[in-house]
Amino acid sequence: MRRGEVWWAEFDERRPVVLLSGEDPSGFQAMQVVAPADTDISGLGIEVEVGVQEGLSFDGVLRFAFPGPGFTPCTWLTTLSREDLTERAGAVSAAKLSEIDDALRASEQRTE
Repeated sequence: MRRGEVWWAEFDERRPVVLLSGEDPSGFQAMQVVAPADTDISGLGIEVEVGVQEGLSFDGVLRFAFPGPGFTPCTWLTTLSREDLTERAGAVSAAKLSEIDDALRASEQRTE
């Protein structure tokens, strides 16, 4: 289980996640793959496409939302234990992992 791998995880239901860290005592940092926004989210966040090329049977996104004054966006970033991860689906490419890192940095900069 390594950074950049795509796994199925058990939350309230089975959902795909991308591991954003290796395992440490607190678990794995991961982000849930969600459906793409059906409206333009420019200025509100960034979406990075994840799907069939990464081992899933559908196309989705990792959504990185920017917080704003009086607005706390929903987050799909979570910490999971090894037991939460049920089946490896695949992995993102090095280029996709770089795109994810850029989106993480951009969303964190907005919080400062």
